Amino acid sequence: MADVSSPGLDGLHPVGQRPPLGAYLVEAWRRRQFASTFAAHRLIGSLLENRLGILWLVMRPLSMALIYGTMFSFILSSSARPDGYAQFIIIGICLFEFFTQSLLGGAKSITNNGKLVQSLGFPRILLPTSIVIEETLRMIPVVGLIFVILLAFGEPLAWSWLLIFPLLAVMAVFNFGCALIAARLSVHARDVQLIIPIMNRVLLYATGIFFDVDGALADHPVILGFVQMIPTYGFIGIARDVLLQSYTAPPIAWILAPVWAVVTLLFGVVFFWRAEARYGLGE
Repeated sequence: MADVSSPGLDGLHPVGQRPPLGAYLVEAWRRRQFASTFAAHRLIGSLLENRLGILWLVMRPLSMALIYGTMFSFILSSSARPDGYAQFIIIGICLFEFFTQSLLGGAKSITNNGKLVQSLGFPRILLPTSIVIEETLRMIPVVGLIFVILLAFGEPLAWSWLLIFPLLAVMAVFNFGCALIAARLSVHARDVQLIIPIMNRVLLYATGIFFDVDGALADHPVILGFVQMIPTYGFIGIARDVLLQSYTAPPIAWILAPVWAVVTLLFGVVFFWRAEARYGLGE
């Protein structure tokens, strides 16, 4: 009789067993098609449920930009409201949504697929992977929306706009690391799924989605320096830098963004893998 714990059965392993990290990642890569297919089916299914379909992908950030932009344009002082305010806001909202939806989806990726996780022995890392793939696919029409708005408001077309694509790739890596961390924490305590929206609300303002943090905190260099260390500040700042002529991100943003992505990914993979044996045994 074959030993079910051996790697000979198509790489499967018993539920509740944690394989070595190297073998785990190899197996996850071999089954990567599962993650991409799962992501595509989830995305298509969510679009088919709504009459407007793919339009909802762009209507959500557009409506948020319209509501918050109108409100904050009356509240903010001129020092905190930069030139090209409409473009400034839409870029910030779209990229921030990319992060928040990846993080919240990652937190629910294991707990919302309990029967699948407890029934089959496969690398659980594929579930948060599928979430980030799905959110990355959702960004494709959103980037088109950003380009249309920039042109509509007179922003000159530039080669630097193409840098948004490698930036989103690096940000997807960062989002993936965060999704892995949130996924494991959520398995240990469902309360994490309630804390994440609160944390995202804090980041929404700390990152400067609706106002220019650098101008608002110009007289508080210590606080400004701390804010510039926030990962979402760096990614959104770089996006505004490459898309807007009127905005220049601080050099530290260009340095820290890839560092945050690599560090978060490495920590997230190891952190998630170390609890692999628990995911198939319930909470």
